[in-house]
Amino acid sequence: MLEQNTVIDQPIDAEAWLALTPEERWEKFESFTHPEAVDLFLDLPTAYQYELFVKLPEAERRSWLRLLAPDDAADLIQYFPAEEHPALIRLLDPTTRREVEALLDYAEDEAGGLMNTRFIRLRPDTTVDVAIRYIRAQARRPVETLQYAYVLDSEQKLVGIVSFRELLLAPPDQLISEIMETDIVSVLDDLDQEEVGRELNRYGLSAVPVVDSEGRMVGIVTVDDIVSVVEEEATEDIQKLGGMEALDEPYLQISMWEMLKKRGVWLAVLFLGEMLTASAMGYYEHEIQRAVVLALFIPLIISSGGNSGSQATSLIIRAMALGEVRLKDWWRVFLRELRAGLALGLLLGVIGFARILLWPTRNATYGEHYLLIAFTVAGSLLGVVLWGSLAGSMLPFLLRRAGVDPATSSAPFVATLVDVTGLIIYFTVASVILRGTLL
Repeated sequence: MLEQNTVIDQPIDAEAWLALTPEERWEKFESFTHPEAVDLFLDLPTAYQYELFVKLPEAERRSWLRLLAPDDAADLIQYFPAEEHPALIRLLDPTTRREVEALLDYAEDEAGGLMNTRFIRLRPDTTVDVAIRYIRAQARRPVETLQYAYVLDSEQKLVGIVSFRELLLAPPDQLISEIMETDIVSVLDDLDQEEVGRELNRYGLSAVPVVDSEGRMVGIVTVDDIVSVVEEEATEDIQKLGGMEALDEPYLQISMWEMLKKRGVWLAVLFLGEMLTASAMGYYEHEIQRAVVLALFIPLIISSGGNSGSQATSLIIRAMALGEVRLKDWWRVFLRELRAGLALGLLLGVIGFARILLWPTRNATYGEHYLLIAFTVAGSLLGVVLWGSLAGSMLPFLLRRAGVDPATSSAPFVATLVDVTGLIIYFTVASVILRGTLL
């Protein structure tokens, strides 16, 4: 019985916490001891810290805000309207206040907005023995990482990096300048957060120094800072690929009205686009009346084109996000998708041709010209799948060139575009093959 109570009384972890409703989270938070509440608060994503922070009494906000590192405090403050920022900043101690104000000068999605300004600084003319004693003293204060020390000159410009392992192995009287690594990977303070993540991944770094335009070091971005950024960016891209505007808040926290606006606008746009499909079918009404059998394959044709377009746009958007594909690669992508579209279109065309030719009741279902119908369907599938692959792969490049997020070319959007053009391809092929027989 005692063991069961012990399990029940254990503080909830961050993952289980996110599964609770907002009301349950607040009730649970109030029931925690102060150390338990602090541990959880520091582990939570900023959005959930904000959810709790706004419910705290005014008198308690100062102590909770001061628990956070400067970069985390800046992230939390940015969740509030701009007019509330000064009052929140005043809750911080003078040193942290200056650091947070400097961080808030940067855009939230820049390296400067992600970085932590607390890191170990060393001078190149310092001996190893002095450096170790200095680091031991600094370790008692909150610093972002205790793996590397950054060597700065008198103008605060980054000239080298030294790991603590190298410090411990070096002779006590050796100078830092003699053991520091000068082949430095750094990022500018205005670099986009996605690019920062790529730099960390490319070089396998746990932290990357951030410098201003004059080479002065202003902070560091660690891998744990970038993990949440990667998650946010991926979430935003996935939501856009689903054919909606990205949510600014967690799903269970965003108001129903806001969610309806973000989903409804895109649904309306896609609906208007699909209305063009009805217009296209109206244009070919005469052909459909003369050869009703053509209507049987309309869903097959347009869905195949939409699927191929959705595949292509999803692949290219992800490749762009990972830095695998750049604007200058559009021609290589075009040629690659041209070959892929032809191959995939031929594959589906053969399947469609065989489906009609081998159907037991082909004469009764498709009429005496079933062979021509089979060629029409196969040719249309080849054209529609090829067009879908090319349109889906090129649209992200056009949007990127126009300065728009490529994820806006969502799979439903591409499918709608290909649906309309797919009908035109289908009936054009049918008019060529079936002229003089059914048409």
